[in-house]
Amino acid sequence: MKKYFSLVLFAHSVFALPFAIIGFFLAVNTTTHGFDWLKLGLMLACMVFARNAAMAFNRYLDRDIDAANPRTALRDIPAGRVSPKQALVFTIVNCVLFITATWFINAICFYLAPVALAVVLGYSYMKRFTPLCHLVLGLGLGLAPIGAYLVVTGTFDAVPIFYSLAVLCWVSGFDIIYALQDEAFDREHNLSSIPAWLGGQRALKVSEALHVLSAVFVVLPMFFIPLGLYYIAGVAFYCALLIYQHRIVSPSDLSRVDRAFMTTNGVASVVFACFFLLDMFF
Repeated sequence: MKKYFSLVLFAHSVFALPFAIIGFFLAVNTTTHGFDWLKLGLMLACMVFARNAAMAFNRYLDRDIDAANPRTALRDIPAGRVSPKQALVFTIVNCVLFITATWFINAICFYLAPVALAVVLGYSYMKRFTPLCHLVLGLGLGLAPIGAYLVVTGTFDAVPIFYSLAVLCWVSGFDIIYALQDEAFDREHNLSSIPAWLGGQRALKVSEALHVLSAVFVVLPMFFIPLGLYYIAGVAFYCALLIYQHRIVSPSDLSRVDRAFMTTNGVASVVFACFFLLDMFF
């Protein structure tokens, strides 16, 4: 189990999971649907299964690329800790578990489960075809708030869509920053990314624009549902960390990319979700 946790980088769940919790409790507190422990557990299970499948499939599909890239050559499959077959079987098992969990939630979640899997698994192919691959990754994680809202209500609404768009822009933006590390490698191996396409400086401008849009989308819910000072504080903190990660990274200095990618964004999502919950309940 330890090697599989290493394969899927379980810690990366911190990006989308807080927004899934936002979507869930948004539904509980703004509709007539009550809290249900079973639905919460099934929603969390779906998040874990989808993330496991997406990460394992990405490692499986990119195993030759990872082996050729000095930055990723020590990942589990190139290093021989996990075989390609094991990674593929792990992917399939988690896909089956994901679909099974949606069966016990409601009909719309079950019917949309293949669509969600197509997005989160399809991302792994995108770098071979389009520099817009970062947006596909953002879309995959951005499904979390809508999906969690559907778990509770079985219906769509504008506010969870705002949060999903916020995640889409936020994740796409920081994935562009992360891809700066492989700009030269991607060009050399005919792989698509915003940095390889536009260059580091312009790629950062695209990332900044996406993060501005993300900030706009977390502000918009205040015009649709009653939100107070806790939420405003959460938005301010979230926006401050978006600004911070752009101040510590430049095309000429990538030494703090990991801090911007993992630490800053992980803290941003968790703290924002905490302020949202404070506002909902207090």
